[in-house]
Amino acid sequence: MTKRVLVTGSSRGIGKAIALRLASQGYDVAVHYHSNLTAAEATASEIADLGVKVSLLKFDVADRAAVRAAIEADIEANGAYYGVVLNAGINRDTAFPAMTDDDWDSVIHTNLDGFYNVVQPTVMPMIQSRKGGRIITLASVSGIAGNRGQVNYSASKAGLIGATKALSLELAKRKITVNCIAPGLIETDMVSEFPSEMVDQLVPMRRMGKPEEIAALAGFLMSDDAAYITRQVISVNGGML
Repeated sequence: MTKRVLVTGSSRGIGKAIALRLASQGYDVAVHYHSNLTAAEATASEIADLGVKVSLLKFDVADRAAVRAAIEADIEANGAYYGVVLNAGINRDTAFPAMTDDDWDSVIHTNLDGFYNVVQPTVMPMIQSRKGGRIITLASVSGIAGNRGQVNYSASKAGLIGATKALSLELAKRKITVNCIAPGLIETDMVSEFPSEMVDQLVPMRRMGKPEEIAALAGFLMSDDAAYITRQVISVNGGML
């Protein structure tokens, strides 16, 4: 039976690359998006061309009730997920003295609360399926080292790392692995205006990473070959740390 995975924020960027990678490995994919239906449908079309089943889920990961309703309906219709990839996230970068309540709340609610909102309704069906499973979260180099102008973002990603490690301990005996990928500077819309000269200064490999390079690791962590890897934070950052 084909395994099914949910990838949040998979209409574009890193999430899209992960969804396509997992589809290429034979997984059915639930493509999640928040607002960009056109991009989500384009991702779904590319996944369908790979010969696996694909479905679309729309919700704001910060809206707990909406997330639970959408996920429970999808599981009821299609069965439990074998894997969940927590990719959806936002940033609202600014110096801390100038940070607004909304800058702080929106980032924490989306990036950190989103972990609870998405994983909580998916994990018990995953356990009850008795087939093991995979949970992969996307943190950031900012969550490991901190970053100027990203106090809210760093806090949310550091919290995500802690949540990942704690949950891994609870689920290990169920053969469900929980790991975290911590990307550095990756070619996405989030860093589209990042100065190229700064890349040379910050990244020993002197280039940004590609979404496909994050997706390759996600594909491995989702595979049977990664069955003995859990509670880990794996950086993909060209040597930044």
